[in-house]
Amino acid sequence: KVAIVDDVLTTGSTISEIAALLQKNGVKRIEAWCLARAAA
Repeated sequence: KVAIVDDVLTTGSTISEIAALLQKNGVKRIEAWCLARAAA
């Protein structure tokens, strides 16, 4: 189980890239937590 913590979510690309890399390396459960969301 891995948690990805990001300060501000804008497009979600950072979390997506990290999650894909973790999945590629065998991580089965990934949670993403963001402290704030930027207006798009």
